[in-house]
Amino acid sequence: MTGTPAPFTADDYKARMDRAAATAADAGLAGLLVAPGPDMVWLTGYRPTADTERLTVLVLAAGQEPVLVVPTLEAPDAGRAAGASALSLRDWTDGKDPYAATAPLLDVDGRFGISDNSWAMHLLGFQKELPNTSYVSLTEALPMLRAVKDAAELERIAAAGAAADSTYEEIKKVSFAGRKETDVAADLADLLRQFGHSQVDFTVVGSGPNGANPHHEAGHRVIERGDMVVLDFGGLLHGYGSDTSRTVHVGEPDAEEQRVHDIVREAQEAGCRAVRPGAACQDVDRAARAVITEAGYGEHFIHRTGHGIGVTTHEPPYMIEGEELPLVPGMCFSVEPGIYLPGRFGVRIEDIVTVTDDGVRRLNSTPRELAIVN
Repeated sequence: MTGTPAPFTADDYKARMDRAAATAADAGLAGLLVAPGPDMVWLTGYRPTADTERLTVLVLAAGQEPVLVVPTLEAPDAGRAAGASALSLRDWTDGKDPYAATAPLLDVDGRFGISDNSWAMHLLGFQKELPNTSYVSLTEALPMLRAVKDAAELERIAAAGAAADSTYEEIKKVSFAGRKETDVAADLADLLRQFGHSQVDFTVVGSGPNGANPHHEAGHRVIERGDMVVLDFGGLLHGYGSDTSRTVHVGEPDAEEQRVHDIVREAQEAGCRAVRPGAACQDVDRAARAVITEAGYGEHFIHRTGHGIGVTTHEPPYMIEGEELPLVPGMCFSVEPGIYLPGRFGVRIEDIVTVTDDGVRRLNSTPRELAIVN
């Protein structure tokens, strides 16, 4: 994709809200209560300017006009959101009870889906105001709400992946030995922005023994020759996420380091080959994990094989044992097996993929072989 994509329109957001309300009804829910966060952004285009304790909630129910309840001081910003013309605004002022203001919109005996990231005090406020209502998390009730991407969303995720690929190709050219992990992490962040990212979410640089911690924050360890270095980085471009991992080596690797990397690369290939419509999410995890287990490193693969990606870099669905949700064309998620040897080194290789009508398409295309850096 070249240039900036056309923005989503009010009609796009209306279609999403209508679909969400209908899906909730099909799931036996009286409606949805959507808090500020990725669900609200995806459904309305509205992102509050600050994380506030004041109640802000989108109320969706089949057969009803969508209503966004906001504090009065936030109403002007909410009214300028891309999807604002597809809903009604209801504001409440400080000193008033926001739950009483919202209650007339809700079925007094209903069961509602509620955003996973809703404040506990807001959920308790609704339960106090409407004691006969009950609630279930959106991830549990509607795991497919944002999972299947349309063509415009896929275009954005592919562009984000391409920008992350360009970042990796450039980071291999910088000096690693003698510099701190934080120095390389800063280079990664600068490159992501250079290639179009508006937001950098993470820049993991795990050198030597630090690479054995999958979510190691880049620290002040000085990278040395002979280190394996795990690189995991991503953020948002045009509102959609990138997330990729590659593992590099400073100088030539020894035989065990090369073997472990080869095993992870084979596991990642096996996980990608398992992606096809109708397969279960857990099948991707099983395929990748089997390779690592058979090679004798099963106890050192200590996380799920993948997670969904979209308006956030981590979201449902999850590629993990026990998740029987079937894969559907348009789903986007990571395939990222790893081996982590405590006190020594780690290896992880990650691509974002999307399910196609007949298999899989990788949205990262940089080489997966062990790269040698200086």
